[in-house]
Amino acid sequence: MKKIMVAGAGKIGSAIAALLGATRDYSVTVADASPAALAGIKTGPRVQRLALDISDPAALHAALAGQYAVLSAAPFHLTTQIAEAAVAEGVHYLDLTEDVASTRRVKELAAAGARTALIPQCGLAPGFASIVAADLCRRFDSLHSVRMRVGALPQFPSNALNYNLTWSTDGVINEYCEPCEAIVEGVLRQVPPLAEHEEFSLDGVTYEAFNTSGGLGTLCETLQGKVTHLNYKTIRYPGHAAIMKVLLNDLRLRERRHVLKDLLENALPVTLQDVVIVFVTVSGQREGRLMQETYAHKVYSQVVDGVLRSAIQVTTASGICAVLDLLATGRLPARGFVRQEEIALGDFLANRFGRAYAEHPAERAAA
Repeated sequence: MKKIMVAGAGKIGSAIAALLGATRDYSVTVADASPAALAGIKTGPRVQRLALDISDPAALHAALAGQYAVLSAAPFHLTTQIAEAAVAEGVHYLDLTEDVASTRRVKELAAAGARTALIPQCGLAPGFASIVAADLCRRFDSLHSVRMRVGALPQFPSNALNYNLTWSTDGVINEYCEPCEAIVEGVLRQVPPLAEHEEFSLDGVTYEAFNTSGGLGTLCETLQGKVTHLNYKTIRYPGHAAIMKVLLNDLRLRERRHVLKDLLENALPVTLQDVVIVFVTVSGQREGRLMQETYAHKVYSQVVDGVLRSAIQVTTASGICAVLDLLATGRLPARGFVRQEEIALGDFLANRFGRAYAEHPAERAAA
């Protein structure tokens, strides 16, 4: 039984602990500084709680000693501290961050001679979306465009933003504010967040999409020189982006993110009735013809181990747990920096956790 520490006892950390604790392969310790957050963790023979201030280096190092891996579900600004401690303690490191700077630091740690695997961006996007995109790309002789659209949305929107909180508020604000990477006409560029607005329909529902930061993971670096256009946009219901632009730009809350966080968390209710949409389209040359392939899939909230989990909890937690499983069973390198696009889609979907992303029988019958 491998010892795993989950850093962060929030919405995603609790779901990770539940998934891993339901197996007989992992002994899980969930660490958090918040007594209230820890109180929400269901303990058992394979899941324990640990009161830990992750920002305290000595305490963090002590907690990591003897662990097989640490899975970071902590706020993005703590990820580099956890990664540095994991490298020092010889512990495998996995995270869920969409923060570009944090991933850059993780890559530096791996290049400096880490003895273990460092696998950032193991969630939905970045994460599963990159695995899907890479799988589609392998089907072409040469690439023209890769378009990734992903969103976690309420099934029943009931406010002007057409949005409910489904995951980290800090993460949402960060991806709305930080510069975005893209490849445009074969050149790697930074493009502004909330820009390049578009609308599309899927299953009779109209959505909007716009630039957000971090969703491409390491794909820009991987595909640079191989693709003409590569971009990532977040999916929302129409009207969301316009209101967020008012808040961030006109009211200048981009400069006071703590104020925006307080407003959102006190005005937008959390919902477990959500849907995750993954919509990836790749075009390129195959056997002398310009061809296109699309992956479109929806995941809804579902009961896991007797508890109703939101779609974003299920997909994000299942993603990092599946990657941990693949690492533990030797399907991924045990040392150095591992990119999401190195993971085979077939291996991921065949995994006991990755099956949460697989099509349901009713969907296959309707296809």
